[in-house]
Amino acid sequence: MNIAVVDSGANLVAFNRMDGAALASIAIAVHKARAAVKFRRPTKAYEGAVQKSDYKHVLSLDDVIASRGGIPLVEDGKIIGGIGC
Repeated sequence: MNIAVVDSGANLVAFNRMDGAALASIAIAVHKARAAVKFRRPTKAYEGAVQKSDYKHVLSLDDVIASRGGIPLVEDGKIIGGIGC
């Protein structure tokens, strides 16, 4: 597993890669963290949306990733960062 942490501007501030984690999942973890910040919601929200036939257009948005694992970090109602794994 790879874990990425971004700040409120979606800039990578921390990253950890566990032994044996797939190299491809490095970019995926960062993408999920950034998407959670940019869209202000967990990435699993898009996973559910694209499963409904009426919401496939969501995939046309830049930087959307329709897979769980991106979580926005919220403090006092403000996005302060995000985590992706």
